[in-house]
Amino acid sequence: MNAPVSPAPIAASAAAPGWTPEIAAAVGALAADPQHPTGLPAPFYTDDSMLLLERQTVLASGWTALAFGADVPKPGDLFPVDLAGLPLLLVRGRDMVLRVFHNVCRHRGMKLVAEPGHAGRVIKCPYHAWCYGLDGTLSATPHVGGPGVHECAGFDTGDFGLMPVRSGVWHDTVFVNLDGKAPPLDLALAPLKERWAAFEEASLFTEDGFGFGFDLATNWKLPIENYLESYHLPTIHPGLNRFSRLEDHYNIAGPGGIAGQGSTVCRPPMDEQGRRLPTLAGLPEEWLEKAEYIAVFPNVMFGVHRDHLYSVIATPVAPGRTTERARIYCYSPDGLSDALKPLRETTTGVWRDIFAEDVIPVEGMQAGRHSTAFDGGALTPVMDAPTRHYHVWLARALTGA
Repeated sequence: MNAPVSPAPIAASAAAPGWTPEIAAAVGALAADPQHPTGLPAPFYTDDSMLLLERQTVLASGWTALAFGADVPKPGDLFPVDLAGLPLLLVRGRDMVLRVFHNVCRHRGMKLVAEPGHAGRVIKCPYHAWCYGLDGTLSATPHVGGPGVHECAGFDTGDFGLMPVRSGVWHDTVFVNLDGKAPPLDLALAPLKERWAAFEEASLFTEDGFGFGFDLATNWKLPIENYLESYHLPTIHPGLNRFSRLEDHYNIAGPGGIAGQGSTVCRPPMDEQGRRLPTLAGLPEEWLEKAEYIAVFPNVMFGVHRDHLYSVIATPVAPGRTTERARIYCYSPDGLSDALKPLRETTTGVWRDIFAEDVIPVEGMQAGRHSTAFDGGALTPVMDAPTRHYHVWLARALTGA
């Protein structure tokens, strides 16, 4: 846990309609005391104004997970994502560089791309057909100077390219830093990269269908909070708890913006011939029998195993709605062979079923936060330590601490 700090001033951007003195006091107490017994107040799960505030602070000031590199595998591929109402666009350039732009035409503010697809060489606005190169440059302005006149004196197309968003990629997960002020992604991820050094240089291989997704009636933070702890294993995951028991798990909390849990009993799926997906070459022996499940704050969940890695992104849509998308990766192209396709399907099914079991608690917690009796909940000293770590981090991001 981080050491206690003095109460932080509330960030200027926190002057949101729902930012009452009571909420300010509750968030300030969390930011100041890592052992604070309660979590964030209910409005941070239910109110539109609080989600907007989070977009301006928590989701903007650090590195927020947006999508996967595998979403745009070929030059010209496009993948739009709305992050808490902010339209963004992943583009794979002709140079194979992955770029992120604000998904809005510079002319009249039309949303450029509504669905994933392939642009070819240009991105064309559906309103007035302005065209942008895959690097974001404005390349065509049809009839801008009148019918049949595609240039206009006093209008420089070089001033009106797509607005870029700072981005970076780690293990095929695409992160964005909306305010452009965060430390480099490698530095932000340093605690996890050091902890998982054995996997840092791993090559990752995936394919369409090697993953899953859910549309959840819950706030985006609750899937993360649920993922951080193993306390719910006996009640929510009785099948999993039979071989990876509660007592086989340990807490992970920090340093920095990471937390989660680990298991000392890792049993990757096997097929009828006793085969597994290929184990990562050169993996230290300690990793042959353990796995770790860590969330990188604010909104992405990673899991590492001897034979596969996954990433799950929780994207806020509305205060009570979240999309959850997962990609699974193996460490060798052999893992994508036709012979091992049933094993990939089994691996996908195992994780899809586990995350499906979590729908009940995350949607149930969302429903409970509409009660006037919810006061932030009780964060217990032992079993909820990773969750408290997350709440303290959130409070400090909200207050600019």
